[in-house]
Amino acid sequence: MSLGDARSGRATAGRRVIAVDLDGTLIRSDLLVESVFLMLRYQPLLFLKALFWLLKGKAYFKRRVADVATPVIATLPYNKPLVAWLESQKTLGDVHLVLATASDARLARQVADHLGIFDEVLGTEAKNLASAHKRDALVSRYGEQRFEYVGNSTADLDVWRSANVAHVVNPEFNVLARARRLGRLGEVFDDRVGYLRVLRKALRLHQWAKNLLVFVPLLATHKLSHWQLLGDCVLAFLCFGACASSVYLLNDLLDLKDDRRHRTKCNRPLAAGTFPVFHAMVWMPALLVFAFGASLLWLPARFAVVLGVYYLLTLAYSLWIKRVVMLDVVTLAMLYTVRVVAGAAAIVAPLTFWILAFCIFMFLSLAFVKRYTELYEAREQGRDDAAPGRGYEVQDFELLASLGGSSGYLSVLVLALYINDVASLHLYGHPKVLWVACPLLLFWLSRVWLIAHRGRMNDDPIVFALRDRVSRWIGIAFAATFVAAAF
Repeated sequence: MSLGDARSGRATAGRRVIAVDLDGTLIRSDLLVESVFLMLRYQPLLFLKALFWLLKGKAYFKRRVADVATPVIATLPYNKPLVAWLESQKTLGDVHLVLATASDARLARQVADHLGIFDEVLGTEAKNLASAHKRDALVSRYGEQRFEYVGNSTADLDVWRSANVAHVVNPEFNVLARARRLGRLGEVFDDRVGYLRVLRKALRLHQWAKNLLVFVPLLATHKLSHWQLLGDCVLAFLCFGACASSVYLLNDLLDLKDDRRHRTKCNRPLAAGTFPVFHAMVWMPALLVFAFGASLLWLPARFAVVLGVYYLLTLAYSLWIKRVVMLDVVTLAMLYTVRVVAGAAAIVAPLTFWILAFCIFMFLSLAFVKRYTELYEAREQGRDDAAPGRGYEVQDFELLASLGGSSGYLSVLVLALYINDVASLHLYGHPKVLWVACPLLLFWLSRVWLIAHRGRMNDDPIVFALRDRVSRWIGIAFAATFVAAAF
């Protein structure tokens, strides 16, 4: 306990005391969870050691985690309506604001210093200041029924029973009803949006469009009319989507510090605090269990192997590779290509040299677009680095444009060589029609790079392609070309 002493009860006599919880209440997140994932990102080897810290008690665990990892206090997702209300109460006078939290006391002090409205801070030091322990600390300092308390969870019910007013903020399930039954309900702050809407955004369901690549081998072998194989591809699509969403959640938890300083990523549900971090920790393993369970039960074993490679590669990308210059874009290209490999594994079809070569060069170009866009934005903002957590510098953007454009045009060359290959002539009734695909792809890649050069590209070129009307029409024309050539 800090910023106060044994005389606090006498010092606040006659004053209105409002104690405020931190995690899930004052901020739309949890400092301990954020600190653990921050430690996992920068010092992953400490994660195993942290398990032994936990054996020594929660207070010790929180102190040691805080020693090695501290979130950026200024960018935390503060509950602005609550902060505004606390500030208004402070202006009324005769109000003593207390930040009472189970988080490490040192982190709590930093939060209090940042906001500048709290008179006292009670946090975890020798004892984990949660639930009954927090209640006892508040009662010993201010007396039974002599303070108001602002909280959000079932752990706060013990404190509310000893408070004279219970203020509730974005309550957990059934917490508001239980607080109301105490008969001392005060202000209720609940500005959450629909859960399914936030969940959809947190899982990035729009990114599942990338997993349509698993259908490429089915289309390339002209077996779309085989219902069993089509069903296998649909299941492979769902498994890849679930696995990818699990990784997205992990990636967002690891990147909270950087995302909150990004122009658009700060609006992601976890960064903005609209999706609870504890919910993310539940959805991550649940999605993985579904992805690997379904693939092992109903798809060939080789698909589960490819899915495992994808997960490990994505995990390595999130923890380390994305901060290594050039290796990051090559890995992104490989992650796209693995989806095509997985599609072939799902239907037990051979992969040709042409498909793999085309995918590598095409997706490498799009990965360069993504990095180029970050560098362009950094240059416009006068920054020296591309983005938090990246290793690129602003002066690299011209080189990336050259490498990315060249890679894209190489994919067109591979397509042209495929069209002219003797083996391809036997797959199509009118193979010459396929030549229409080359100018279509040239136009689209050139247009993508032109838009990126003008600073109008979305952070993700795949998302841009899905939302851009011209790109959609080109995609339809590209697919129609192959259909027309086949008959």
